[in-house]
Amino acid sequence: MRYGRDEQVNQEETFKVSQKVDLNDLMKKVRDQEKKSKRASVYLSALAISAFAVFGIILTL
Repeated sequence: MRYGRDEQVNQEETFKVSQKVDLNDLMKKVRDQEKKSKRASVYLSALAISAFAVFGIILTL
């Protein structure tokens, strides 16, 4: 029982500390994640186009 009580107290302290959420920080994280996602899709597209181009060149030889 003692373990459960300590865990509950720690959770309550965590909730007391983090009651406020900064919307600007959340929006920045979302924008950063979108940028990373777009960058990854551009890299993947460039890789696929390059692979098709190399394969096409090999076939024409």
